[in-house]
Amino acid sequence: MTVTYKDWQEKLPFALYAYRTSVKTSTGATPFSLVHGMEAVLPIEVEIPSLRVLSELKLDEAEWIQAR
Repeated sequence: MTVTYKDWQEKLPFALYAYRTSVKTSTGATPFSLVHGMEAVLPIEVEIPSLRVLSELKLDEAEWIQAR
């Protein structure tokens, strides 16, 4: 397989997302959280809801268990 860099612009959103959701040692926070005041919801959390996502939606424990 030949490595080419002609499609770098298609991979840029993934690199930016990784950078913006990584904790920076200088601030102790992610750039996303500093701008938006909350942590980013990971794409996998949309598909498989986490307790954090469900608590933001204010679902009770029974609904959370059912969603898992």
